[in-house]
Amino acid sequence: MSWRPNWWLGVLRIYWPLNNLAARATNIPVIGGIITRITSPLFSDKNFNITYIPINANIEPAASEVLNRGIIEQLIRRSAHRVIIKKCSCRDSKGCKNYPVEDSCMLLGYDTGFISPGIAEHISIEEAVSHMNSRIGMGLVPMTGRVRMDDFYYGVPNRGRMLTICFCCPCCCTILNSARYFPEKFRPGIVKLRGTEVVIDGNKCKKCGTCMDSCFMKAISYINGTIVHDDEKCIGCGRCTVVCPEKASVMAIDDVNKAVDEILGRIKHRINVE
Repeated sequence: MSWRPNWWLGVLRIYWPLNNLAARATNIPVIGGIITRITSPLFSDKNFNITYIPINANIEPAASEVLNRGIIEQLIRRSAHRVIIKKCSCRDSKGCKNYPVEDSCMLLGYDTGFISPGIAEHISIEEAVSHMNSRIGMGLVPMTGRVRMDDFYYGVPNRGRMLTICFCCPCCCTILNSARYFPEKFRPGIVKLRGTEVVIDGNKCKKCGTCMDSCFMKAISYINGTIVHDDEKCIGCGRCTVVCPEKASVMAIDDVNKAVDEILGRIKHRINVE
């Protein structure tokens, strides 16, 4: 077991806001360069590679169930061990009123067996599937991938044998709310689901600006009387399609099966969960 004591999650609650502050600080001359150099190893391709899975987004063709079963559940059923962290540090640090703070992120892989039961619940495959369905049912956005810092947070050996699956809320998720401040060299670590594209129907769009205000990456703008989406900035979280009151914004996926195969292959290349 890891040495992390029961009160460790309280320490993370106090520390957690520094993640967002550090991301913002990378844009400050001189100081930003120092922070970027210090943290670069944690955000290398090997140590930071994540994808948001827009299960609750407005997707055409409808693909939520395929993405759910094809990615998350398959990973759960292949995993050697599973835990649920007892508190979400993102929501705990912000005192979230919209979603539960308890029983949050799920970690998969053999090395999760080292995590102290004081900070995580060790669960069966069926319990993990039930937790996944519960959190997705709340409208939370699954994020999965390799997050090297989680090894330290939860006292796990750095052997590439632990996969992070977070269930993210738009109000508190640290990465969603700070990614637009990331240095350019860190941004490739957030990989958009293959073949996804945000399409805005000009006939339905009332140009209310809700999607622009809600976009974490500021990838949507109003130019010459038209809503314009910047595909280069987009991370494919699907938030803009969820908040659009006119349902004018949708996510299109070229080939759902190829998208599933790509992310599973990318995860397998970096992490062994079996």
